[in-house]
Amino acid sequence: MPVVDHATYCRMLDRANKGHYAFPAINISSMSTANAALAGLAAEGSDGFLQVSTGAGQFASGLTNKDSVLGAIALADAIHTLAEAYDVGIALHTDHCLPDKVDSFLIPLIEETEKRRASGRKNLFNSHMFDGSILPLEANLAKSQVLLKRCAASDIILEVEIGVVGGEEDGVEHDAPAEKLYTTPEDMLATYQALSEIGGRFMLAATFGNVHGVYKPGHVVLRPDILRQGQDAVCAAYGEAARFDLVFHGGSGSDLSDIHETLDYGVVKMNVDTDTQYAFTRPVADHLLSNYAGVLKIDGEVGNKKLYDPRAYLKKGEAAMADRVARSARDLRSAGKSVLR
Repeated sequence: MPVVDHATYCRMLDRANKGHYAFPAINISSMSTANAALAGLAAEGSDGFLQVSTGAGQFASGLTNKDSVLGAIALADAIHTLAEAYDVGIALHTDHCLPDKVDSFLIPLIEETEKRRASGRKNLFNSHMFDGSILPLEANLAKSQVLLKRCAASDIILEVEIGVVGGEEDGVEHDAPAEKLYTTPEDMLATYQALSEIGGRFMLAATFGNVHGVYKPGHVVLRPDILRQGQDAVCAAYGEAARFDLVFHGGSGSDLSDIHETLDYGVVKMNVDTDTQYAFTRPVADHLLSNYAGVLKIDGEVGNKKLYDPRAYLKKGEAAMADRVARSARDLRSAGKSVLR
C-alpha cells in the first residue's frame, strides 16, 4: 500500500481517537531503520507513522552534504516506494522543528509538496510538526496559525506543541522549569480557539510531565489527568467535536498503565525513538564484540568478510528494531486495527 492519502490519514486518526488506541510514530534516519519500522508495523497489522527529524535528515543526506532537507526528501521518497510492499497504512511526518529552523527545514519541505501537487503528484509528507514550545504561548499560536493555514491548503496536517517536553532528543533539548512540563486547561482552550478558526486539521502535543531521553521505569512522573482536564474543558466549551487528537512525546521509562490511561484521553500518536535506537544498537554491539577477531584484521590476519560486511550486523539491528516497533503497536493497542484490513 502506498503512503496514505489525506482522507485515509484522517480516518486513521478518527478511528484511533474513538477506539482509544494510538499509532507508534517511529523516528527513522536510514534505509535500515525505515525498513525496520515498516516490518514491525506490518507484523502486527498496525498503521503507523514514520518520521524524520532535522538531525536525521542531515545524517541521511550524507556527511559531505549535511543537508536536512535533502536527506528528508530522500528518506521520504524511499519510504513512498518501500511502503507499497506492505498492507498497512503509513503516514509520513517530520518531528520537532524549532522556530529557528522553520524557514530552513519546514518551509522547503512544504514547498516541495506544493510543487509535487501542482504537477499531479502525491504529497511528500502527510504532516509536519512545529515545536514552538520555547516561545510564549501567544507567539507560539500565532506562528502555528500561519503554518496551519499554509499546510491546510495542501492537505497537510500540522502537529503543534504547547508546554515543554523536557530532556533531549536528536539535538532538540529543553531545560524547562517544572511548571512548564504540565499544560493547563486554559492553554488547551487557547490553542483550540486560535487554531480551530483556521480550518485545517491539527494534532496537539500537550505536556503532562513527559521527558525525552533514557530513564528507568518510575523515574518519569506523568500526570495523564492533565490531558483529561484539558479535553473536558474544550469539549465543555465547544462540544465533543472539538476533542483534540493528542500526541505523546517522551514516553521512554513510562509505566504501561500511564500510557494506557493517556489513550482514554485522546492520545492517537506516540513517538518512539529512544527505545528503538537502543533495540537497533544492542545486537550490533553484540556482533562486533563477539566477533572481534573476525571483524578486524588482527596480527596480520585478513578477518572474516561474512562478519565485517556491514550487512551482517545491520540485519541484526534491523530485526531487533522491528521487534521493538511491533511491541509498541501491541502496547498502544493499534495491533490488528489497520484501516486497510
